[in-house]
Amino acid sequence: MATLNDIAVAAAINILTACAFFVAFAILRIQPVNDRVYFPKWYIKGLRSSPSSGGALVSKFVNLDFRSYVRFLNWMPAALQMPEPELIDHAGLDSAAYLRIYLIGLKIFVPIAFIAFAVMVPVNWTNSTLKNSNVVFSNIDELSISNVPVGSSRFWTHLVMAYAFTLWTCYVLKREYEKVASMRLHFLASDQRRADQFTVLVRNVPPDPDETVSQLVEHFFLVNHPDHYLTHQVVYNANKLSKLVNEKKKLQNWLDYYQLKLSRNPSKRPSKKTGFLGLWGNRVDAIDFYTSEIERLLKEISSERDTITSNPKSIMPAAFVSFRTRWNAAVCAQTQQSRNPTLWLTEWAPEPRDICWDNLAIPYVSLTIRRLVVAVAFFFLTFFFMIPIAFVQSLANIEGIEKAVPFLKPVIEVKFIKSFIQGFLPGIALKIFLIFLPTILMIMSKFEGFNSISALERRSATRYYIFQFVNVFLGSIITGTAFQQLDKFIHQSANEIPKTIGVSIPMKATFFITYIMVDGWAGVAGEILRLKPLIIYHLKNFFLVKTEKDREDAMDPGTLGFNTGEPQIQLYFLLGLVYAVVSPILLPFIIVFFGLAYVVYRHQIINVYNQEYESAAAFWPDVHGRIITALIISQLLLMGLLSTKEAAQSTPLLITLPVLTIWFHRFCKGCYEPAFIRYPLQEAMMKDTLERATEPNLNLKSFLQNAYIHPVFKGEDDGENETAAEECEKEPAVVPTKRQSRRNTPLPSKYSGSSSSSLPDDTQKMLRP
Repeated sequence: MATLNDIAVAAAINILTACAFFVAFAILRIQPVNDRVYFPKWYIKGLRSSPSSGGALVSKFVNLDFRSYVRFLNWMPAALQMPEPELIDHAGLDSAAYLRIYLIGLKIFVPIAFIAFAVMVPVNWTNSTLKNSNVVFSNIDELSISNVPVGSSRFWTHLVMAYAFTLWTCYVLKREYEKVASMRLHFLASDQRRADQFTVLVRNVPPDPDETVSQLVEHFFLVNHPDHYLTHQVVYNANKLSKLVNEKKKLQNWLDYYQLKLSRNPSKRPSKKTGFLGLWGNRVDAIDFYTSEIERLLKEISSERDTITSNPKSIMPAAFVSFRTRWNAAVCAQTQQSRNPTLWLTEWAPEPRDICWDNLAIPYVSLTIRRLVVAVAFFFLTFFFMIPIAFVQSLANIEGIEKAVPFLKPVIEVKFIKSFIQGFLPGIALKIFLIFLPTILMIMSKFEGFNSISALERRSATRYYIFQFVNVFLGSIITGTAFQQLDKFIHQSANEIPKTIGVSIPMKATFFITYIMVDGWAGVAGEILRLKPLIIYHLKNFFLVKTEKDREDAMDPGTLGFNTGEPQIQLYFLLGLVYAVVSPILLPFIIVFFGLAYVVYRHQIINVYNQEYESAAAFWPDVHGRIITALIISQLLLMGLLSTKEAAQSTPLLITLPVLTIWFHRFCKGCYEPAFIRYPLQEAMMKDTLERATEPNLNLKSFLQNAYIHPVFKGEDDGENETAAEECEKEPAVVPTKRQSRRNTPLPSKYSGSSSSSLPDDTQKMLRP
């Protein structure tokens, strides 16, 4: 078993590795040739130009200012200098709230570590239980609860510390929940005007034989929101058109490249082969070829666009409806529109950048079935994922390979190759699966039909956390696959499960210390080095970049990756809370992780990552809920562990701790979660009043007119867009209708979902916008 010396050696190795990564980053980041890799956000904002654009040839690639090498670590204080309000303006509230997760880790575990080392470590260490037993143990085990004799009164210390740590954690969580909720409301109130503040997404619009979806939506909201409705945009199923537009963009990029090539050498027109990847086929003029291909695609795009706009089957029973004020939109988004609660369903529209356009084409009625299918698939993925991995690994051993390809037996039997196969191949299948796991989870979330990218990432993050809890945490504590664990749990009583896991926890402290150093410390250092993006950028820049657009694509830094980053952070919260009372030796390693990660990701958010949407920290209830879950799990496992230590007097008092924690969670949920789901009418009215006072002549309709048009329709000719805008500006004095029931009878259409009361005499007045 590992001793303190072993842990010290491992820590030294990981610290040296991390320091080497930091030094390598500090040197690489100041080289002009790498500027677009380490500062892409400033290029995207147009606030930075390439330092390699002028000067001597050598200075375009290598930094010749030797004074900058002396200051190579100045990125650390620079990452901490930007105030949080400025950071929100620069990167958005989502990024600032994401950084606060690391701050929570520091706020929770730094005080807990001081108390644990001052109280818990002496209580555990000043016993000789392990020395007097025949159990194989290490120095680390002497600092854990395992060294306290069975039935000892010292377990009261662990009980009191469990209450103290829970109270402190809840206090920090409440303060942070309150702070982030306040930041969200302030951000929404002070943020510049956004289309989603005035717009709701309406789904499950009922079919009507007399009117189109567009006409039905207009009439419904002019009748039910006569003074508030402004405009709407129906949702089209434009997935096929989107593929054509993307294909046209690729061809246009090739055309730009060959035209640029011709401009540099006018005496020779470029050519290409028409076969696969240009490797074979007839050789033709490249510019003429791509020009003709683009013309062909333009005709297909025009035809498909006409088909979509004219075919009723291409119009989904959904629409983005915009209102005259934020207050009107808030009322509509947060109220029931029809007596039938399954029709005319309204919710806040995501901001246009956040919309998952493909999923808007999914029929609303199929969403429940899709989510059931994905839930079942995720269950099998979590508890049976080792079966296909084990099958692949069985082929990756010596016998399996020799049986599959017997002619390679002489080569495989070579000592070096045999050692390589036995040491490398068995684990590569699992590693490859874990690399693709986030993508698999995102595909599953997209299949469920969420209409925004932020919702997709939040759902994927939840599943990733569950997967890690089962297969990393439980899978490491209890030997065997998740399915074997599930089988073991099924065949034992419920009150035995915490005991089974609790007994194993102290023995796994060494493993998790190593895991934190390798996955946490080295992972954070690898994050800032950006070795993979650095290599990919230079390979693309050398082989694939043809135009400036290609260079921008090669430079694209992507986003923070909430769906993978946040669940990984939550695993450290879980480890810290579980081991705080059991084996506090883990806490310094977790604190180092949170401190390093905070500095590194603050730098990355300022200089690298470009968030593709802004949800105003809508993910915070999930963050809070998962920390609460980790807290409850730690309490239950401590309860199971103490029950095996014959601490009969202290153990029952732990029962109230999960109850109090659940009550605290419900309290916070009631106090603060509404700020992340609803928009207060008071805030909306204040913002509207201020806007009317400062911009009395604001033409809101022109601002909202094209905000929620599918991106593929924004490539239409300017003339068509102007014509469409002019038509939308003409508001009819009386709403025309084709439905006879509206003219001649007090009863509505049986499909409309409207109220069945008689239309009053002044209906024409109500129908005026």
